[in-house]
Amino acid sequence: MTGNDLKAILPLVALLAWTVVLLLIDLWIPNHRKGITAWLAALGLIVATGLSLLPYQSSEPILGGMIVVDGFARFLSVLFLSGGIAGIILAKDYLKRMQIERGEYYPLLLFSVCGMILMGYANNLLVIFLALELLSIPLYLLSGFFYYRAASQESALKYFLMGTFASAIILFGTAMVFGAAGSLNLPNIVSAVTSGEVNIELFILGAGLLLVGFGFKVGIVPFHMWIPDVYQGAPSSVTGFMSFGAKAAGLAALMRVFIVIFPSISENLVPVLWVLAGLTMIIGNLLAVSQNNLKRLMAYSSIAHSGYLLMAFVSYNQKAVLSDSIASMLFYLVAYAIATFGVWAVIIAMERTDGNGLEMDDYAGLGTKHPWLAVPMAIFMFSFTGIPMTLGFWGKLYLFRTAIEGGFVSLAVIGVIASVISAYFYLKVILTMFMRSGTPIVRKEIWLNFLAIGAAFALVILSLMPNSLFNLVLQASINLQ
Repeated sequence: MTGNDLKAILPLVALLAWTVVLLLIDLWIPNHRKGITAWLAALGLIVATGLSLLPYQSSEPILGGMIVVDGFARFLSVLFLSGGIAGIILAKDYLKRMQIERGEYYPLLLFSVCGMILMGYANNLLVIFLALELLSIPLYLLSGFFYYRAASQESALKYFLMGTFASAIILFGTAMVFGAAGSLNLPNIVSAVTSGEVNIELFILGAGLLLVGFGFKVGIVPFHMWIPDVYQGAPSSVTGFMSFGAKAAGLAALMRVFIVIFPSISENLVPVLWVLAGLTMIIGNLLAVSQNNLKRLMAYSSIAHSGYLLMAFVSYNQKAVLSDSIASMLFYLVAYAIATFGVWAVIIAMERTDGNGLEMDDYAGLGTKHPWLAVPMAIFMFSFTGIPMTLGFWGKLYLFRTAIEGGFVSLAVIGVIASVISAYFYLKVILTMFMRSGTPIVRKEIWLNFLAIGAAFALVILSLMPNSLFNLVLQASINLQ
């Protein structure tokens, strides 16, 4: 490894090293002061974020072509690290309140963030698999952190079984692609495709298996059924972190793999992607309509947002719109991440130690009793719906525009219809908070309030300068060499 290679992956190396050190430091931190571990974990994430922002000019593959630190990887690294910081804010007081505060929570979260970063860096199918496992295994453990609750045990077991099943499918797909092209490095696979040395039947089979495996990880219909139960049973701080991190990392791998090595078989894949995107948007929103539990509602909402993101990806084989396709997906991921962490801050503030406080009726009167939480919650719901003056509006606009430019007008129409359906349950939350009387019980925890208010403020401010953010994500291009 050269010095330049080390500089490229320094944020990941530094965070991995700090996570291992933190495991040792936590042994000397008393059980009643595990908040120190949280602050130390946050410090590691902040330092890694600073390292990710350092100038690095080359986007050529390194470490034998297995890693590439292009604009796409660097942008996602900052996004994942920021998500990790938000995840620690969600957990710090929540774990103590729920009497499940243990120091290993934070190193597990950091290991998962490392897996997400490596997923963005990966330029080799085997590295993608290793990154996926580094991301997923800590989440399996964190999902069962409510070890004394049957629902949490069920959540962890179901996530583990479905996750390992999906990983096996991805590994099998990787084997098919290797058998077809004779390499695991993405550039070498591209060379084999260009020279016509690929077994096309195995190649298509591998692409299909990878799509199914990533579909499980991202929560695309019909591979979504594990999500509601896992989201509901896991601790809310874990669910909030997982609902963004696992989805974004899975999409990152899906985008890089399909954009780099599978354009030549797009005539086989595009119709499948079209159907999956349409089904995911419609079914996710329809199933959310009947939900009264906020955790399950957000689970089905998460599924629907996977469909919106996939809509822009359907035109991945068209070079004329490829940059806009990547940029619109990253733009929407930013809007989704901000709103998601804000929503979970409010949900955690409402959740009581006995597990109650998560039903729709529990939010009645929140607008009059606790407006500092109700107003941000309304902004998050507006953003998810795509109401103007929020970042979610611009995110959906860019997604729809990309779909139309790619020639998929009908898919954009389905997206608009799905958004109209979603307005029912998102606005229902707002109406419950402001139009119904009640006495909601709220935990007044300063960091949760800070996250909720700050996220709402960011959604509104960034919505006033969408072009600036879009121009920024346009620079996050994928290296196609």
